[in-house]
Amino acid sequence: MSLEQNVIRVSDQLPGPTHETPLVMLDRIWQRFSDAQSMLKRGGRIVEVSATHYKVRGLSETARLGDLVEHRGRSGNSRGEIVHIAHEEVVVAPFDRNADAGIGDAVFRRGPLTVVPHPSWRGRAIDALARPIDGGPFLPRGSDDAARQDKTPGAMARQRVGTSFTTGVKVIDIFTPLCFGQRLGVFAGSGVGKSTLLAMLAGAAAFDTVVVALVGERGREVREFLEDTIGASMAKTVAVVSTSDESAMMRRRAPDTAMRVAEHFRDQGDRVLLILDSITRFAHALREVATGTGEPPVARGYPASVFTDLPKLLERAGPGLEGAGSITAVISVLVDGDDHNDPVADSVRGILDGHVVLDRTIAEQGRYPPVNPLASISRLAGKAWSSEQRALVTQLKAMISRFEDTRDIRLLGAYQGGADAELDMAVRQVPLIYQALTQSPADRASADAFADLARHLKASQNAEPVN
Repeated sequence: MSLEQNVIRVSDQLPGPTHETPLVMLDRIWQRFSDAQSMLKRGGRIVEVSATHYKVRGLSETARLGDLVEHRGRSGNSRGEIVHIAHEEVVVAPFDRNADAGIGDAVFRRGPLTVVPHPSWRGRAIDALARPIDGGPFLPRGSDDAARQDKTPGAMARQRVGTSFTTGVKVIDIFTPLCFGQRLGVFAGSGVGKSTLLAMLAGAAAFDTVVVALVGERGREVREFLEDTIGASMAKTVAVVSTSDESAMMRRRAPDTAMRVAEHFRDQGDRVLLILDSITRFAHALREVATGTGEPPVARGYPASVFTDLPKLLERAGPGLEGAGSITAVISVLVDGDDHNDPVADSVRGILDGHVVLDRTIAEQGRYPPVNPLASISRLAGKAWSSEQRALVTQLKAMISRFEDTRDIRLLGAYQGGADAELDMAVRQVPLIYQALTQSPADRASADAFADLARHLKASQNAEPVN
């Protein structure tokens, strides 16, 4: 029997016009077969389970790195991500802390994760998989056109950075001023006050949208941070939260989800502020996932892929294409043991456009924010300062450096006034400068930090010298 006769025989069992030619009917049959095939779920079976991963056989041919899978276990369905592909097996890292995976359980591929933000996401808190965690209504999805994976603008297609803005934090606006599209790192040890400084920066009025990513934070502090510290700025803020007790995959996914939300609003023309706290905990999650797949460590326990993934994430921030908005990123870096040269801090410092160093000694003296102006730098400060401001900041830094270098001598009583005019001025003025730069989240944001500093020095010009 010929192919056409077979088609005619099969078509007799299908509803439809009888005047169709055999080729048209064949096309219709093939379309129905394709539709049915698309409804089939490609799956596999779990063959090995460890504390942080499990292996699945049967998905290698169709799997891609980053694809999500659905695991059907005895306690219900859970999701994971494919992090390694071998000839016969794939390695899956689950999103749930207790995946309850067992040998022989079915696992189905679901494709890559898509995050499609919507303007109504402002004011909401979501998890790393873009699910609401604030008890609010369902989150609507935006246009599917916004679900592109890679939104990093080309090096020559980006806008140039050149427009500065006021953060309201005096020590930042004077010593490390920022521009729209800049990426700034806040380097600090634990408990020094970096989260408080980040919250003060989140209140900057210069931005249309704020995206906050809390990675590895203590669970009890999340609501307090969003409701009290962020406060009124929460109305224009999207918070992406992954607490310290969540799985490594959730902590690994949270910065990517936050970046996708920021990219969406940037493409809509918004000036976006992205606050990521902290990139170090993101690196810890990368390390945990990578070592679970057998990747060897190369620097203090960190595999090489960690130092590949860090620039991939951070380079997505910055100015957008011509006509689009920008993502100004403020990234906190938790330096382990106050070692500012640990591998993560050293790698991130080379990627960012400046760094602010928080000093534990300054915090212990009760000066907040505890920014060390001598160790902090903004690579784009030249675009924000006027020539007079640049000269003034240079003079201030020289004065502060002289004051700090002679602290031990003055404490020993070896300092004699009148012998060195520059040192005498530093001893008189630097404590007043420190007073002027002290600022708490409850204080009014500074509209002009240089003017506020001048007023404070003028009002205190008759104060007694402080030794």
